[in-house]
Order: sequence, then structure tokens, then C-alpha cells
Amino acid sequence: MAKQTSQFRFFKSRHVPELTVLQAAMSDFRYDPHAHEEYAFGVTLAGRQDFFSGGQYHRSPPGNVIQFNPGEVHDGQSGGGSALGYVMTYVSPAQLEAAFADATGHESTESFRSRDTLIPDPVLRDAILELARLVTQHVGSRIDQEYALYRIATRLVQRDGQFNPGAVVGRSDALLKRAREYVLAHLEEDMSLDDLSQAAHLSKYHFLRLFRQQFGMTPHQYVINCRINAARHALETGEQPSAVAMRYGFADLSHFNRRFKRIYAMTPYQYQRAVTP
Repeated sequence: MAKQTSQFRFFKSRHVPELTVLQAAMSDFRYDPHAHEEYAFGVTLAGRQDFFSGGQYHRSPPGNVIQFNPGEVHDGQSGGGSALGYVMTYVSPAQLEAAFADATGHESTESFRSRDTLIPDPVLRDAILELARLVTQHVGSRIDQEYALYRIATRLVQRDGQFNPGAVVGRSDALLKRAREYVLAHLEEDMSLDDLSQAAHLSKYHFLRLFRQQFGMTPHQYVINCRINAARHALETGEQPSAVAMRYGFADLSHFNRRFKRIYAMTPYQYQRAVTP
């Protein structure tokens, strides 16, 4: 039997600057001690991930989160005699500063630094895996990836005991209405949280929090919902499901089918057959 070799694949986000994902399978490779300029958020998928960081030797089992602050020195190798599989996302501090500031409730001249390296947290794990999936499979939009980053940042701050997003100040109905109108006017475009918050004249993450309070869903969920509703009307006119999927920014017909069925309990094709002669 041929000796198993290690494999590494890097994926650059098409939507968010300075966001990279690594898919790794390690059996015959060991990292030298090194540090990254970015935040690194990873999940061990298979085997055991052994590494030295922060003066301690760590062992990460499957399902565990590994988090490195910018500049933290670490090495890494597979442990326990079995092949190691993991994903790691690398995000520049600039991409997360606003999210951390919003979650802590105050501006700071210093970047947020998590106290934990090994984190057994299913909520954080799922957010990291979702971000990795969006980037590596080239699915979703910019707002999907930005929201996944926001979930990661918020969860880290919650775990660190610093979560304090602050109180809602003043009435924001009119401002949020502007954002809603912007969504409806740009359904066929790749919108970002920056686009929506600027339409509402609010900071990005303050806007995200207010939007959830006002509408009961995130901007990301709202955009998807509006696109599905617009797609439904297009299907009723006889437009092909594959063309509708492309028009409203779904990665492919399979992605469109999944999203549509979650709202209307049937596929776009089944719906079209039901409502058209």
C-alpha cells in the first residue's frame, strides 16, 4: 500500500477581502513554529490535532475549535497515530474590528484577543464550518459570508464574558425602512452589510442588531426571503427554474431548490407545475 501523503488546499473568498480557508489532510507533515497576522479559526474534523502554543501542549479531538489570535506562535502535527483532517479560516483583524466593537459595546484601540485556544463550543464550531463551506464551495453571497463572520466574532465575545452590545437608542423604523427598500430594489445584485447599513445611515453591526430586533430575522435571511418571493413570481410567469436561480443570485439550481422548499414546502419546478397551466 502506498504511503499516505498530506494534502493542503487554500481557497480565497470571492466576496470578503483578506478571508482565506484551508482544507488540510495531514499524516506525514509537521508545521514549524510560526505565527499569522490574521485571526485563525479552525475545526478538527478527523484524527487528533497536536500543537504547542501559549506555553502549553494542546490536543484537539474531532469537533473541537482551535483559535489563534494574530501573532500567536504555534506549530502543529497529527497525533494519535491516525490521519488528521481539519479546516482553518484566516481573517484579517480589519475585517472583524467593527464586529468585536459592536459585541463588546465600546470602541477600542486594541484588537480583541480571545483567552482560549482550545474551545469545545458547538455554536462556534458550526459558524466556522458554515463560513468554510461558503468559501470552499463558492456558494452564497457576500452577505452570507459577512454574517458567518459576525456569528464567529459575537460568540467569541460571549465566551469571553465581554458581550455588551448596548441599548437601542431612538426610533429606527424610518432608517430600517430605507434598508428594506434598498433590498427590494437590488434583489438581482450581490448586496453586502455595508450597502444595507449605508442605506440606513447606521454602522454595519449596529444596523444588523437593530434589523433583527425590528424584523425578527437577520438582513441575510431577509434578503434570501425577498429573493425567494421574487423568484416565485418569476416562476408563475413560466420562466425556467434554472434561469430564475441565476437571476436572483443562487449558486445553482440545487441551492435554489433547497432554499425555495424551506419556505414553500416544494421545489420550484413542483410549484411551477402546480400554479401554471
